[in-house]
Amino acid sequence: MKEQALSLVRGTKDPGQGLNLLREYLQTLILRSLHECEAFRNLAFVGGTALRFLHNLPRYSEDLDFSLESENGYAGMEWMAKIKRDLSLAGFDPHVTWNDSTTIHTGWVRLAGILYDTGISGAPGQKLAIKLEIDTRPPGGARCEKTIITRTVTFLVQHYDLPSMMAGKLHAAITRKYVKGRDWYDLLWYLSQRPPVEPNLPLLQNALDQTHRPAKYDAREWQSLVIRRLASIDIKDIAGDVQPFLEHPQDASLLTRENLSGLLSARK
Repeated sequence: MKEQALSLVRGTKDPGQGLNLLREYLQTLILRSLHECEAFRNLAFVGGTALRFLHNLPRYSEDLDFSLESENGYAGMEWMAKIKRDLSLAGFDPHVTWNDSTTIHTGWVRLAGILYDTGISGAPGQKLAIKLEIDTRPPGGARCEKTIITRTVTFLVQHYDLPSMMAGKLHAAITRKYVKGRDWYDLLWYLSQRPPVEPNLPLLQNALDQTHRPAKYDAREWQSLVIRRLASIDIKDIAGDVQPFLEHPQDASLLTRENLSGLLSARK
């Protein structure tokens, strides 16, 4: 499988796009490993990477995000050990760490040599890192589904449905302390879908109440809340932030205040 990864990257002219393809290939192997140890009995796949794997979002993603839906049989450290074994058997050189000392449990998979072997980096010691985050106290109200995915390998994931994933993205756009271009690109994608996606408002309200004092935000006013936040950000910065991760980098030009405001106003 390592040779397959190498050939995938060698066919690209842009090192940045090569890195995106390589990372996504490895994410696929990690998800397959989690499927094999039945981790999706406990976990729901969420976030931008889930949106890409499940709904073909045209941007690449760096991390794998999950919500803990059941504690019975939860075994994060054992799952990470299996990921290490599977990647080693596939020909890679993984170093795996695990931290469950906070509410967000975090695993890191760092692979030595692969960036040098593909020509992405000229430094033999530089590692490719993929982070796994598991929210062990997610807000209530999400709806889960199960889907079989085939990307090089086939596996099944439990995941949030699209309205629940949109609620998570709205929460990030409204409340994240720093501006992240990928939040706003993903929001543009949600708002452009036809038929329109309606966010899971109970989940959004629970998320807002969990991170801020109750009643500070009203989830039913999500369009106004996002418009207010949009007015305070530097739109050029967010377009530049997301551009390296887009399948078609020129699509960053779609990320304008006018386009976002127009789509949000149309939803009122």
